[in-house]
Amino acid sequence: MGKFKKKKSGDLPAISTASLPDIVFMLLFFFMVATVMRENSLKVKNVLPNADQVEKLDKKDLIMYIYVGQPVKELQKRYGKESVIQLNDKISYVSDIKSFVAAERASKREELRDYLTAALKVDKDANMGIVGDIKQELRKVNALKINYTTRQGDISENRN
Repeated sequence: MGKFKKKKSGDLPAISTASLPDIVFMLLFFFMVATVMRENSLKVKNVLPNADQVEKLDKKDLIMYIYVGQPVKELQKRYGKESVIQLNDKISYVSDIKSFVAAERASKREELRDYLTAALKVDKDANMGIVGDIKQELRKVNALKINYTTRQGDISENRN
């Protein structure tokens, strides 16, 4: 006679871990695709002013960013405490704007070059004289579409 073992009630079968590496690589691939890397590391103080009427720009790839503000503490010995311009990842001068715009235009397809927008991200405590100089330089290179980047909020908070 054969021996039969009675199956214990409530016993669950072992979970198969064979597909675990597939799941891990699928998650890794998802985060690699979905993560947006920061394009520029800020070297200037950039607390944006508030505005009550804000519009979002549609095509972020057609925007060239110009940052204006006081240098961060590590760079104040070298550049002082006055407002400076940051183009891409380096502190620049107003005279460098012409070559910056030319490089940005060259990096875009020919039919998109006329749609480039210069987005000024100006610190709320920055000297407005430098903004005027930037606008004059942008006029010289025929970059006439300018956007001032702000935060949504009450305008009275800018005065504090």
